[in-house]
Amino acid sequence: MNAYPQSIIKLMNEFGKMPGIGQKTAERLACYILKQPVEEAMQLAYAIRDVKKFIKTCSICFNVSEKDPCHICSNTQRDNSVICVIEQLADLLTIEKTGKYNGLYHVLQGHISPLDGISPESLTIEGLLQRVKSNHVEEVILATNLNMEGDATALYIHKQLHSLGVRVTRLARGLPTGSYLEYANTAIVSDAISGRNEMRSS
Repeated sequence: MNAYPQSIIKLMNEFGKMPGIGQKTAERLACYILKQPVEEAMQLAYAIRDVKKFIKTCSICFNVSEKDPCHICSNTQRDNSVICVIEQLADLLTIEKTGKYNGLYHVLQGHISPLDGISPESLTIEGLLQRVKSNHVEEVILATNLNMEGDATALYIHKQLHSLGVRVTRLARGLPTGSYLEYANTAIVSDAISGRNEMRSS
């Protein structure tokens, strides 16, 4: 028989659904919440509510934001001739921390993975192509992860961009094969942006 009341078990189960949270960690988090004063514990509930209530997807780059367009797309100080294509929000935050990039972004919201049922149509690739066609974009940086799925996604996008006459580059030195951008050291990512290479068809 479980020693915890049903409400605590329910909270543990919800924590357990989160990535990287095992049973023991879920139990510790639930007990932590239980020990907090009501006002402090409710701040977590309010924060979750506000994220679901106010966060929307930018209609231009598909970044998350409380306004549309997002703060990056609406910033006139950014270089709108360059678009950096990334898989997810965490990658954007990683690149922004370097302070070496001042262009725009395009969030794919994933990568091509046929085994997982993720096709090019499942991503925001069509939105990227429309941006390149409609605006004065000179360079597209493909900053997908340097693994099999990221490479396949980059290759597919490169082929789609080939006929549009835009320069296509790929992050370069410092990032080992198989790595994930969001976990990379800031200095390494900065180096990879500065040393990006022209991408060519294989």
